[in-house]
Amino acid sequence: MAAWGTIWLMSRVFMLAGLRISAQLGHAPWSRHPASAKDKSNRRWFAVQCQPNRERCAARHLTNQDFSVFLPLRKKLRRHARRTDSVLVPFFPGYLFVQFDPTRDRWRSVNGTLGVVRLVMQGEQPTPVPPGIVEALIDTCDDNNVLSWQANLTPGQSVRVLVGPFADLVGELEQMTDAGRLRVLLDIMGGSTPVFLPRENVAPADSCL
Repeated sequence: MAAWGTIWLMSRVFMLAGLRISAQLGHAPWSRHPASAKDKSNRRWFAVQCQPNRERCAARHLTNQDFSVFLPLRKKLRRHARRTDSVLVPFFPGYLFVQFDPTRDRWRSVNGTLGVVRLVMQGEQPTPVPPGIVEALIDTCDDNNVLSWQANLTPGQSVRVLVGPFADLVGELEQMTDAGRLRVLLDIMGGSTPVFLPRENVAPADSCL
């Protein structure tokens, strides 16, 4: 795997570690098998690069091999024809996480799994994610693996709308209300138009989301 790919993935993982993450409800088509008491200390989480748009396929086939799999998702607004709907997409496009004991488990089979490109490696050995990061994400994730997060925002900051009819528009955060809504000035039709948006629908303009 190219070095830039590893840096990109880890930067997003560490970004999430500093954010406030909340859960929603649902049920995932694959399971995240918890480690047993006897082998928990030796099991680590590793990043897996997947083929384009085949993260779910890789997750299913890895789960069928009795690997613990974590594929975090986020909601994304999809536009088609005159309708819009919300779909779940990988939070880290092209990647998922798998847990195993590198000293005991047959981890090389991961690279031959349908939908997988390769494990993130350092030399001849897979590179573990720093302890506690993936575990923290899982603890705050729902059964559908959806991550809903809130970034630290301040008035005057440049922000971008994530979902809804104003998705992808950039504006200035003008005011934050006690009810958790934001007043944002959006540049629409050449003028600044104030709109009120839920906090979870807005991210810093330079965010990688």
